[in-house]
Amino acid sequence: MKNLILLHGALGHSDIFNPFKEELSKYFTIHTPLFSGHGAIEISENGITIEKYTQELKEFIEKENLSDIYIFGHSMGGYVALCYAYQHPESVNSIMTLGTKFDWTEEQALKESKMLNPDVIAEKVPKYAELLESQHGSKWKQLLPAIAELMISLGKNPPLKNNLSTINISVQIMVGDKDNMVSLEESIEVYRSLPNAKLAVLPDTKHPMDKVRPNLLLDVMKDFWSLS
Repeated sequence: MKNLILLHGALGHSDIFNPFKEELSKYFTIHTPLFSGHGAIEISENGITIEKYTQELKEFIEKENLSDIYIFGHSMGGYVALCYAYQHPESVNSIMTLGTKFDWTEEQALKESKMLNPDVIAEKVPKYAELLESQHGSKWKQLLPAIAELMISLGKNPPLKNNLSTINISVQIMVGDKDNMVSLEESIEVYRSLPNAKLAVLPDTKHPMDKVRPNLLLDVMKDFWSLS
C-alpha cells in the first residue's frame, strides 16, 4: 500500500492529524512521526535546525523501510518535506504543503522568534501555554527558544532558496486565505518556482491546523492524489 507521511509544524503535534486518519487510511498506510523536542521526544543537545529535521525524516523513512512515499506537511513540516525531496528526489512521489512559510529573511525570523517568549505566552496567552504543556510536557519552555533559534538560522540561510526549480516531483502548495503567518504572495512565488506544481487557496482558513476544516482539506487531497 502507498505510504503517506503527515508532518506537523513547529510547536505542533502529530495528534492534529487525528481527524484525517480514518479517511486517509482507506488509501494509504499512515505515518505520523514527531520531530525532536515535540511530544515526548527530547530536544537534541545540538539544538534544532531544518537540516536536523530533514535528517530525522530521512532516518524515519529508512528505519520504517518505506517506499512509494507521499508527504503532507503543515507549516514547518512542509518546508522539511521539500528539503527532503530536494536531497532525495527519487524516494518521494509527491508532496502537499499547507501554510508553509517560505519567505525567510533574518529580519522576518527575528520578528517571528521574538513572539516565542515562554514567560510572555504563559502570562498573555495562558490557554496556549496549557496546550503546549499538554502536548510537549514541561520542556515546552525550552522548546520555544529552540524553535526561535531554528527560525533565525532559517533566516540567515534558507536551504530552499534558489533550489526550488530542481524539485521536479509533483507538489501542491496550499495556503489559507486567512493565514496571518504566510502570505498568498510568497505561496504563489514558490508555486511558480516549482516545475511541477499546483496551487490551492483554502477559503475561510487560518494558519493553525486545528482551524482547518477536515472535509475541505480531504477534498483537496483526494483531488490532488486522484483518490476515489
